Amino acid sequence: MNSRPPALNRHLLLIAAILAALPCVQSTWWSMSQIPMQALSMVGTGVICDNIPGLIARQRKLCRSHPDVMVSVVKGAKIGVKECQAQFSQYRWNCSTSDRDSSVFGKVMLKGSREAAFVYAISSSGVVNAVTRACSKGELRRCACDPTKKGQSRDHKGIFDWGGCSDNVRYGAKFSRLFIDAREKRVRDARALMNLHNNRAGRRAVKKFMKLQCKCHGVSGSCTIRTCWLAMQDFRRVGAFLKSKYNGAVQVMMNQEGNALMVANTHHKRATRSDLVYLEDSPDYCLQDTGIGSLGTAGRECNKTSLGPEGCDIMCCGRGYDVRTEQRTEKCECKFHWCCYVQCKECTKLVDVHTCKGPNPTPSPNIRRNRYRRRGKTANTHHSSNNVIRNIP
Repeated sequence: MNSRPPALNRHLLLIAAILAALPCVQSTWWSMSQIPMQALSMVGTGVICDNIPGLIARQRKLCRSHPDVMVSVVKGAKIGVKECQAQFSQYRWNCSTSDRDSSVFGKVMLKGSREAAFVYAISSSGVVNAVTRACSKGELRRCACDPTKKGQSRDHKGIFDWGGCSDNVRYGAKFSRLFIDAREKRVRDARALMNLHNNRAGRRAVKKFMKLQCKCHGVSGSCTIRTCWLAMQDFRRVGAFLKSKYNGAVQVMMNQEGNALMVANTHHKRATRSDLVYLEDSPDYCLQDTGIGSLGTAGRECNKTSLGPEGCDIMCCGRGYDVRTEQRTEKCECKFHWCCYVQCKECTKLVDVHTCKGPNPTPSPNIRRNRYRRRGKTANTHHSSNNVIRNIP
């Protein structure tokens, strides 16, 4: 007789269905980002630990022994995906994901590119962020606020007392390293070293944006005594920092000894621990190519007046764009009322929406041959053949 409540059975089936739908080829722990948090809270992490594709033995062991922390790992994976998509929403590669692929990001990750470097870094930092927050909230059995922040210390304003709850980023970074780096430490090839470097850069980015926050004590707020604590800043700042590191990523290669990475171009600067590193140049992501995981930019919205990556010239790769008119509703004529609220009207307006054209269809060989025969042209008259195609009824 089944003693489980019907709701739990439904969630177990949901988890099983999600896990079964994920192919096992090139699976990684990122697939945990596709598990609904509500279902996870109903069935616990045991089901995840035993069935999620892509986890190696070391990761499954950590998963089973730290079930409370694994909830934060799932949250961190989701945070990383969300931030990646926010940072690249205006780019040809927009950090798209697939629900039917346990690698989450698809074949793009098979190449040791800048994009792969960013994904590894932002995913690692997302786990640090989520685990650290859980520590501060008292949600984890083995960690709490940072125990090293005791007594007095000093900053540029003078002496202060440690108080409140300093975020325990050390524990968050340690667990992120133990869990995420486990797969890469099985081998020591160039790609594994690249991934380890970028994982570490992601962890360092969270530590970089720790901020000292203080509260004043004294007569009339004179601040004769300060109580301070260290807190993580908004994760968007971490994402923006790593995006800047993506822009300046350093290309590397394996050294002659085969035990470390070195700069591929000796005229370029050596990569620091905070830099992102990559092995291979990225594709241009202009056209759909299932072999490399590129979705192409056909149908993507672009900004006609922008000169940046979201501009139609760059986004559409020179193919041009289509224009359609849409009716959109937005807030307008907002007024502040004392006290204290803002009241707005809703206005409807027509806007032009620009979307990238797809690639030009390739003329069929017969049409091209007939065209060349009639006009006595050689196979180099590519533009003439395109004109014929457009004129076919």
